[in-house]
Amino acid sequence: MDNEHLTPSAFADQLQLGRAVISHILNGRNNPSLDVVSRILSKLNYINSDWLLTGNGNMYKDGYGENNQTITSPSPIYPVSQSQPDLFSQNNISTPPNTNEIEYRKENVVKQQESISENTINQTIVYQKAPDRKIAKIIIYYTDNTFETFNADNKPL
Repeated sequence: MDNEHLTPSAFADQLQLGRAVISHILNGRNNPSLDVVSRILSKLNYINSDWLLTGNGNMYKDGYGENNQTITSPSPIYPVSQSQPDLFSQNNISTPPNTNEIEYRKENVVKQQESISENTINQTIVYQKAPDRKIAKIIIYYTDNTFETFNADNKPL
Protein backbone atom coordinates (compact mmCIF):
# COMPACT_ATOMS: atom_id res chain seq x y z
CA MET A 1 0.00 0.00 0.00
CA ASP A 2 2.84 2.41 0.83
CA ASN A 3 4.63 1.87 -2.47
CA GLU A 4 1.37 2.24 -4.38
CA HIS A 5 0.44 5.35 -2.35
CA LEU A 6 -2.88 3.80 -1.33
CA THR A 7 -4.77 4.30 1.88
CA PRO A 8 -6.17 1.16 3.50
CA SER A 9 -9.67 2.08 2.35
CA ALA A 10 -8.54 2.73 -1.25
CA PHE A 11 -6.64 -0.57 -1.19
CA ALA A 12 -9.74 -2.41 0.04
CA ASP A 13 -11.86 -0.73 -2.64
CA GLN A 14 -9.36 -1.66 -5.35
CA LEU A 15 -9.43 -5.29 -4.22
CA GLN A 16 -13.22 -5.21 -3.82
CA LEU A 17 -12.91 -6.25 -0.18
CA GLY A 18 -14.56 -4.88 2.90
CA ARG A 19 -12.54 -2.14 4.56
CA ALA A 20 -12.74 -4.01 7.85
CA VAL A 21 -10.88 -6.96 6.28
CA ILE A 22 -7.85 -4.78 5.52
CA SER A 23 -8.11 -3.00 8.88
CA HIS A 24 -8.06 -6.31 10.76
CA ILE A 25 -5.02 -7.50 8.81
CA LEU A 26 -3.10 -4.25 9.39
CA ASN A 27 -3.93 -4.25 13.10
CA GLY A 28 -2.76 -7.85 13.49
CA ARG A 29 -6.18 -9.15 14.45
CA ASN A 30 -6.43 -11.48 11.45
CA ASN A 31 -3.97 -13.01 9.03
CA PRO A 32 -4.65 -12.57 5.31
CA SER A 33 -6.87 -15.29 3.94
CA LEU A 34 -6.31 -17.14 0.68
CA ASP A 35 -9.06 -14.97 -0.83
CA VAL A 36 -7.18 -11.76 0.09
CA VAL A 37 -3.91 -13.07 -1.33
CA SER A 38 -5.66 -14.27 -4.49
CA ARG A 39 -7.31 -10.89 -5.01
CA ILE A 40 -4.04 -9.05 -4.55
CA LEU A 41 -2.33 -11.26 -7.10
CA SER A 42 -5.21 -11.05 -9.61
CA LYS A 43 -5.97 -7.32 -9.27
CA LEU A 44 -2.32 -6.27 -8.95
CA ASN A 45 -0.83 -8.71 -11.45
CA TYR A 46 2.54 -6.93 -11.37
CA ILE A 47 3.16 -7.96 -7.71
CA ASN A 48 5.63 -10.80 -7.26
CA SER A 49 3.78 -13.71 -5.61
CA ASP A 50 6.96 -15.03 -3.99
CA TRP A 51 7.53 -11.67 -2.29
CA LEU A 52 3.89 -11.45 -1.20
CA LEU A 53 3.89 -14.90 0.40
CA THR A 54 7.42 -15.13 1.80
CA GLY A 55 8.96 -11.66 1.65
CA ASN A 56 11.80 -12.92 -0.56
CA GLY A 57 12.81 -11.19 -3.79
CA ASN A 58 11.52 -7.99 -5.32
CA MET A 59 8.04 -6.66 -4.69
CA TYR A 60 7.42 -6.13 -8.40
CA LYS A 61 7.76 -8.68 -11.16
CA ASP A 62 10.56 -8.10 -13.64
CA GLY A 63 9.73 -5.22 -15.96
CA TYR A 64 7.32 -3.49 -13.57
CA GLY A 65 7.75 -0.59 -11.21
CA GLU A 66 5.62 1.39 -8.81
CA ASN A 67 1.94 1.89 -9.76
CA ASN A 68 2.10 -0.82 -12.45
CA GLN A 69 4.41 1.28 -14.63
CA THR A 70 6.41 -0.82 -17.06
CA ILE A 71 10.08 -0.01 -16.74
CA THR A 72 13.04 -1.04 -18.82
CA SER A 73 15.23 -2.13 -15.91
CA PRO A 74 13.90 -4.68 -13.42
CA SER A 75 14.52 -2.42 -10.39
CA PRO A 76 11.45 -0.68 -8.97
CA ILE A 77 11.33 3.01 -8.08
CA TYR A 78 11.88 2.26 -4.38
CA PRO A 79 14.59 -0.32 -3.83
CA VAL A 80 12.46 -3.16 -2.53
CA SER A 81 14.19 -5.92 -0.64
CA GLN A 82 13.59 -8.05 2.38
CA SER A 83 13.67 -4.88 4.49
CA GLN A 84 10.31 -3.86 2.99
CA PRO A 85 7.36 -5.45 4.78
CA ASP A 86 5.35 -8.10 3.05
CA LEU A 87 1.74 -8.93 3.77
CA PHE A 88 2.59 -11.45 6.49
CA SER A 89 5.44 -9.82 8.40
CA GLN A 90 3.52 -7.25 10.38
CA ASN A 91 6.10 -6.85 13.12
CA ASN A 92 8.81 -5.71 10.69
CA ILE A 93 7.04 -2.64 9.38
CA SER A 94 9.45 0.06 8.26
CA THR A 95 8.93 3.56 6.94
CA PRO A 96 9.34 4.43 3.26
CA PRO A 97 12.83 5.57 2.27
CA ASN A 98 11.88 9.27 2.05
CA THR A 99 9.60 10.34 4.90
CA ASN A 100 9.56 13.95 3.70
CA GLU A 101 7.65 13.06 0.54
CA ILE A 102 4.51 14.82 -0.47
CA GLU A 103 1.62 13.69 1.67
CA TYR A 104 -1.08 12.23 -0.54
CA ARG A 105 -4.62 13.07 0.39
CA LYS A 106 -7.90 12.32 -1.19
CA GLU A 107 -9.44 15.46 -2.57
CA ASN A 108 -13.17 15.90 -2.67
CA VAL A 109 -14.53 18.30 -5.23
CA VAL A 110 -17.30 20.39 -3.76
CA LYS A 111 -19.61 21.91 -6.32
CA GLN A 112 -20.89 25.38 -5.63
CA GLN A 113 -24.62 25.47 -5.27
CA GLU A 114 -26.20 27.59 -7.91
CA SER A 115 -27.83 30.58 -6.37
CA ILE A 116 -31.52 30.45 -6.86
CA SER A 117 -33.15 33.82 -7.00
CA GLU A 118 -36.52 33.74 -5.37
CA ASN A 119 -38.91 36.56 -4.77
CA THR A 120 -38.84 37.31 -1.10
CA ILE A 121 -42.04 38.54 0.48
CA ASN A 122 -41.68 40.43 3.71
CA GLN A 123 -44.83 40.32 5.75
CA THR A 124 -45.53 41.32 9.29
CA ILE A 125 -47.30 38.59 11.16
CA VAL A 126 -49.67 39.76 13.84
CA TYR A 127 -50.50 37.20 16.46
CA GLN A 128 -53.89 37.59 18.03
CA LYS A 129 -54.03 36.99 21.71
CA ALA A 130 -56.43 34.21 22.62
CA PRO A 131 -59.31 35.45 24.75
CA ASP A 132 -59.00 34.80 28.46
CA ARG A 133 -60.73 31.61 29.43
CA LYS A 134 -62.45 31.16 32.72
CA ILE A 135 -64.15 28.15 34.20
CA ALA A 136 -67.90 28.44 33.83
CA LYS A 137 -69.12 25.10 35.22
CA ILE A 138 -67.69 21.92 36.75
CA ILE A 139 -69.65 18.68 36.84
CA ILE A 140 -68.49 15.83 39.07
CA TYR A 141 -69.92 12.32 38.53
CA TYR A 142 -69.89 9.82 41.38
CA THR A 143 -69.89 6.03 41.26
CA ASP A 144 -73.39 5.88 42.78
CA ASN A 145 -74.71 7.58 39.64
CA THR A 146 -75.12 10.97 41.27
CA PHE A 147 -73.43 14.20 40.28
CA GLU A 148 -72.83 17.73 41.45
CA THR A 149 -72.63 20.86 39.34
CA PHE A 150 -70.57 23.86 40.38
CA ASN A 151 -70.85 27.28 38.73
CA ALA A 152 -68.05 29.77 38.54
CA ASP A 153 -69.09 31.38 41.78
CA ASN A 154 -68.37 27.99 43.59
CA LYS A 155 -71.93 27.48 44.65
CA PRO A 156 -73.47 24.05 44.09
CA LEU A 157 -76.66 24.09 42.08
